[in-house]
Formats: sequence, structure tokens, C-alpha cells
Amino acid sequence: MAPERGATRIADRVVAKIASRAAREALPPLPGDAVAPHATVVVRRQSAGAGGPGERPTHSARVRVSLELGYPSDIGGLCGAVRRHVAERVEALAGMEVPEVAVQVERLHLANGPGPAQRRTR
Repeated sequence: MAPERGATRIADRVVAKIASRAAREALPPLPGDAVAPHATVVVRRQSAGAGGPGERPTHSARVRVSLELGYPSDIGGLCGAVRRHVAERVEALAGMEVPEVAVQVERLHLANGPGPAQRRTR
């Protein structure tokens, strides 16, 4: 079939790797034992007949990213930056539209871990 010939299909796990790398790029470095962001991706493909004749089917990915962030920080600002950067990078590198990036904050890490001044207050 001519529309399928030469088409590139990108595996979901590749899109997930692009998304998690983009999330890491959008965040400041975390303390030593923090887990790097990871992503799960659901790829939705539009059927070939949905566009006009001769048009290639469009591909879109809905991305869910889980993060660990430093605290205190601008959590909303960081999540927004991750959303924007993940959508831009997946679109640029995979050629897929990203209508939704859901960001979940799994854990917060204190920016200055427990030190002598924070252990006990009298």
C-alpha cells in the first residue's frame, strides 16, 4: 500500500525515552539519591482515511511523566516547564503531536537535607 510504504513507525518505548530525557533536561539537578524522571507513553495513531486523499496519517502521543523535585521550589513552574519541554522535544524528535503531558510529582526532596541546625530546635 502506497501510504504505508516508507512510513516510519516509532516504538512507544522510544517515545518514552525521549520524554523522560526531555523531563530531565527541563529540571535543575537533584540531590544525590533522587530518582531521575521517568515517563510512560500512550501513542494514539489516527487512521489513514481520516485526512484527505493522499494525506499521511497523523500521529499523536499522550505522555505521563513522574517526577521527584527539590523542595522548596516553584512546583507549578517546574511542572509547566516539564510539560512544555517534553511536548516540544517529542514533536521535534519523533514528529508526533503531543496534545497532553500529564505531570505527577511522586516525591519532594529537601534542598538542604537534615543538618546540625535542622535536627533539633530548643
